[in-house]
Amino acid sequence: MTQPLALVLYEKLLPGSKLVNRLQDLGYRVLTVPSADALTVFAEQEKPMLVVADLVATRAKIPEAIAQLKRNPATSHLPVIAFADEKDIALQSAARDAGANLVVNEVAVVTHLGQFLEQALRLD
Repeated sequence: MTQPLALVLYEKLLPGSKLVNRLQDLGYRVLTVPSADALTVFAEQEKPMLVVADLVATRAKIPEAIAQLKRNPATSHLPVIAFADEKDIALQSAARDAGANLVVNEVAVVTHLGQFLEQALRLD
């Protein structure tokens, strides 16, 4: 059986590398997206099961990349789990407005990833 694919977008080495390792521990293949601008293109080409994105970035506005992903008919169905520091309320709100399915605390994302995946992948 083929492992499901998760796209991961991050700039900071931690928690990004921990997140990649945790996804692999949970049985996912992981592809790291090199930039926010490439997110939709990678999602169209690679056909992942979900996207996990660190909202904190110096080179791009991640909520805009999420919005572009959600506007694209070929990728709009993909669940997006976004994470940021719990104090960054404006960034969390921007991600929700952009269409992120879950916006979670940066500290909790790795620890509770299995539960977040179940919640994001639940069909309603």
